[in-house]
Amino acid sequence: MDTRIEKQLAFSLEIDKEKNIFRQTHLSNSGRNENDAEHAWHIALMAYLFREYANEKIDIAKVMLMCLIHDIVEIDAGDTYAYDTKGLQTQKAREDAAKERIFSILPEDQRIELTELFDEFEAYETAESKFAHAMDNFQPLMLNNSNGGNDWREHGVTAEQVYKRQGKTKLGSEELFKVTDQIIQENIQKGNLKE
Repeated sequence: MDTRIEKQLAFSLEIDKEKNIFRQTHLSNSGRNENDAEHAWHIALMAYLFREYANEKIDIAKVMLMCLIHDIVEIDAGDTYAYDTKGLQTQKAREDAAKERIFSILPEDQRIELTELFDEFEAYETAESKFAHAMDNFQPLMLNNSNGGNDWREHGVTAEQVYKRQGKTKLGSEELFKVTDQIIQENIQKGNLKE
């Protein structure tokens, strides 16, 4: 078998492990915790659906690929809950080490391509990375809202914490931030988010 194909197959099997990384967010209608692969698929498709609301012109294929690869590093680094202040302190170091190991399984040209795409997502400077981040933030908010705010209540999350995280949604989509603001306000009124 060709060495290039062997490396691509090895990477394909490695990323299957993403299905075993469970997030704090639950599936809609109070289902089980979602896994990273489900989250990545969901935000990639949402990016396509909501592309008309991006603040700037975007390459939607690039955004969707960013969405699909952005959590692969959690195979090694684990999922860091958005409101876990202690875990967030070591997140970058854990994810950088994971990025090096996992993407190094690929042929060199694809390793460089996916590493650069991952780094672009993390840098949060391009229109594509801002919109991909908007999807990454908006999707768990949407799911949590569908579950009556259970995840927020369980973790004692405040409205201020959610607004701080969701402020980045505005950089990718002003329109989706309006929806975000409405969801947050409704959950404050329902007592799901502490003021």
